[in-house]
Amino acid sequence: MATWAYPPLPAEQLQKEEETALSKELEWLLAALQESLVSLREGLQECAGLLAPREPGSTLVLSSVRSESVKGFVTRIGTRIVKGDIQLRLASLPPSRGANSTRLNVSGIPGAPELVLYQLAAVRNLINQGLDVIDVSTFTGDPLNASFISGQLRLLYEHISEAKSAIKGGADVSKWWELSAESSVFDPPTPSYLSFHLTIADAALVLHLRTLEPISPNQASSAFGSELSLTGFSLRDKIFGPRLPPHDELGEVFVWQGEEVRVKEKIRVESQDPSLIAVLAKLSALEHEVMKCRASLKIVMGDDDGDSDV
Repeated sequence: MATWAYPPLPAEQLQKEEETALSKELEWLLAALQESLVSLREGLQECAGLLAPREPGSTLVLSSVRSESVKGFVTRIGTRIVKGDIQLRLASLPPSRGANSTRLNVSGIPGAPELVLYQLAAVRNLINQGLDVIDVSTFTGDPLNASFISGQLRLLYEHISEAKSAIKGGADVSKWWELSAESSVFDPPTPSYLSFHLTIADAALVLHLRTLEPISPNQASSAFGSELSLTGFSLRDKIFGPRLPPHDELGEVFVWQGEEVRVKEKIRVESQDPSLIAVLAKLSALEHEVMKCRASLKIVMGDDDGDSDV
């Protein structure tokens, strides 16, 4: 705002007029932020609705694109997988006698363990916490207290950002060897040494299937030794070049169900979920809106050189 006036005013009076104008501007902004909070509440409620456990849910295809390795579907209602029928044809997982494939069928037996998508459960909880923050900012606290509203906006921003990160997922979101589905989730139970792990990445449902082999004391010192020649190079490597590893976890050791194992074969299949894509888009827009609100309030409060995250 301008720092001069005509006719010129004494310095003390000019400073007093500036403080009065800033106070009125801050009061106006705080009132406008209450309207923004109403809009933010509606956006979060839309996200919560998209994650609500409503019938008939979302049926998603989980099939490999260029092979017959994985063919099937799952049905998601809210944060749970309630139905699923997947046929597997993996080189390292021979089917039972008389069958052409290994079938994984999500159990519908009462009392069977639920197949929960923990990332979506975390997103839903964070959205609910964000709604609580807005309710406190609107109905409980002092809406004209700039410091109070600033703190509430910061808390709301953190909840929305964490929810967005959870639904984007990524390689470091979960540990498959700890969060693989229980064998009893399926009817009949999954074969031994088969890991079934569902996660969320970029608002898509991602299935990782891993066939595992236990490590014996002898394997620890001679694992994969049969694939190496005495000179370190095979004739095939000289002609065609070195072979690429079959997957990115080759040779790594994991503790799965209390036992050290290695991954023999790994398959990744994903399915885009329109509801989750909508949630991610809404959370990104809400995050940006809260960021603008925080930046405006900091400037009027004279704290525009504060935190660098807005």
